[in-house]
Amino acid sequence: MRHRIEKDSLGDVRVPADAYWGAQTQRAIENFPISGQRLPRRFIQALGIVKRACAFTNEELGLLPVDVAEWVGAAAQEVADGEWDAQFPVDVFQTGSGTSTNMNANEVIANRAIELMGGTIGTKTPVHPNDHVNMSQSSNDVIPTALHVAAAVAVEEDLLPALRYLRGSLATKAAAFDDIVKTGRTHLMDATPVRLGQEFAGWARQVELGIGRATRARTALLELALGGTAVGTGLNRPDTFPRLAIARIAVDTGLPFVEAADHFEAQGAADAVVEASGLLRAVAVSLIKIANDVRLLASGPRAGLAELKLPATQPGSSIMPGKVNPVMCEMLVMVGWQVIGNDTVVALGAQGGALELNTALPLLADNVLRSVALLANGSRTFAARCIDGIEADRERCAATLERNLALATALAPTLGYDRAADIAKEAARTNRTVREVARGALPDAELDARLDPAAMTRPGGSGAGG
Repeated sequence: MRHRIEKDSLGDVRVPADAYWGAQTQRAIENFPISGQRLPRRFIQALGIVKRACAFTNEELGLLPVDVAEWVGAAAQEVADGEWDAQFPVDVFQTGSGTSTNMNANEVIANRAIELMGGTIGTKTPVHPNDHVNMSQSSNDVIPTALHVAAAVAVEEDLLPALRYLRGSLATKAAAFDDIVKTGRTHLMDATPVRLGQEFAGWARQVELGIGRATRARTALLELALGGTAVGTGLNRPDTFPRLAIARIAVDTGLPFVEAADHFEAQGAADAVVEASGLLRAVAVSLIKIANDVRLLASGPRAGLAELKLPATQPGSSIMPGKVNPVMCEMLVMVGWQVIGNDTVVALGAQGGALELNTALPLLADNVLRSVALLANGSRTFAARCIDGIEADRERCAATLERNLALATALAPTLGYDRAADIAKEAARTNRTVREVARGALPDAELDARLDPAAMTRPGGSGAGG
């Protein structure tokens, strides 16, 4: 492999001749061969957005020559668009400030700008990665800024649409199944009747609340650290730089980002990331509950509850012919577990603050962004490949209703709790229905009205209190 020699403050470094990165990135490649895991695409996109905004702001303030700013901005846009993702090889497990990744961006953008201007990459002329691309910035404010931008944009563009799709799918099934009365269950034991549509509506409401939580997660990330530079004091940047640069970021993303109220808080702590991650965890818990409920109601098809029929997406067994498993439910449960694990890592990483800087920023970024991606992809796939194709087994739902001992609950307002309990126990002991045991305790018409399962699914039950 051909190489070129570049220099940094520590000396000479051999860099692959065709690489757009430079000496500091190459050192990081050699120093951190840890996981082979790179920061997600959304983070690289955010770095491009931030660097572009900074270049044009420095031009506006008269700090950066117009031609340099234009080509740096163009190169940064290419980074944001994903044209140079292969040029970002630095491992997630690196310096805790993310300096290696910030310099990776500075070097790639500088070399691409040099190329666009007709120069030779690796020469740092006429564009320097530190002096020009990193002007008015520090890794210590750029990386937390990129983290917030990446996560907020990912929630807005990926997670919220996926959750809205899932909520709509569940609501559609709720309406379609609203006339199906079935046995309710608490503690996994028979309880008073419910409508299948009510169960689906409850899940739809969970997702609707999840949409609100995801929206609040996005909102928690709108304050940006950009402008604090090295330690939060704003050294080496003009007074108006953060306001102007962040305004550009807001325009580019369509999100109302603002300068942090206190740069020491924004760089020394990661509380906003913890808040956002915690809200994502709540969404994950909701999805786990929904997925588990769906696969429980679909259990069978002969020896389980079998009230739902799931789409057959793939064979379920390598040894049992014809077996089909609730694989989409299992997928979503695993997604939820992983998001809960990611949230634990975020909580631990946020404690990595050491005075003026959090030193777990790449880890925080990786875990939050992967949580957003998992929730978005999991929700959309679950809706499309499971919920949209679910069918109800109406006969199965109806089959257990008349033998449900919990129907005796509707007799308690008239006969009293103790007598209703005796009827239920007698029905269980003699393998008869509540209706059969209670015949004679009330006039037939009143008894039949009170034991109407459909009426029990509405407030007041079967004429209770009236």
